[in-house]
Amino acid sequence: MNPRDVANQLRVLGIEPGSVLLVHISFRAIRPIEGGPQGLIEALRLALGPQGTLVMPSWTGDDETPFDPATTPAAEDLGATADLFWRQPGVVRSGHLQAFAAIGPRAEAIVKTPLPLPPHTPDSPAGRVHDLDGQVLLLGVGHDADTSLHVAELLAEVPYGIPRHCTVMLDGRAMRIDYLENDHCCQRFALADGWLRARGLQAEGPVGHGTARLFRARDVVRLTVEELRRDPLLFLHGAGERCAECDEARRSTLG
Repeated sequence: MNPRDVANQLRVLGIEPGSVLLVHISFRAIRPIEGGPQGLIEALRLALGPQGTLVMPSWTGDDETPFDPATTPAAEDLGATADLFWRQPGVVRSGHLQAFAAIGPRAEAIVKTPLPLPPHTPDSPAGRVHDLDGQVLLLGVGHDADTSLHVAELLAEVPYGIPRHCTVMLDGRAMRIDYLENDHCCQRFALADGWLRARGLQAEGPVGHGTARLFRARDVVRLTVEELRRDPLLFLHGAGERCAECDEARRSTLG
């Protein structure tokens, strides 16, 4: 499948030319596409048109080494497309390790944020996509990869927070910063499928040789905040479900 065919699939799905689009991708789940990850990036940009802004996660998985936006690779679990994207001509990248990368008219406004701790505060790149009424595309992945749900957790003021740290350069010296993160296994983020589908707010269809989900960041955040205000621990597995990450998050609420 060539990039123009994929761009047509994206338009049929509902990508809006000229819009802001945050994409989470598993290229393995939708391949083969002519040109590989580069061809997929081309397809996304064709679908958005020259006035659109394409955004991808670009953070590092290294909490010990200070981040350099010009050289530090994206975390391996973000996949080949995300790591290729930030290296493209014209793409701008956040200057901190909780980085996103973007290209288009609103790229600078989205990614040039102060270091957000925890990673997806309302003033993070994901939060700015929400504020700009951007769309979110899950390409070959589910809502467990959806950073907008972490924004919703913080807006709903969930009670869990796991100790984390990162390393930054300050006055020429590496400095450790400790913080609490609304972290867990994220498997129950799949609940968002039902909330969006029930209201007709999530488009689903083929892209490449896989399946995609498309929705507005404001829709998923609004519905998730409503659900979390009814049950703040909704995204955590129960105490008897043998999930170490959720158990740690649950314990953090006790003390």
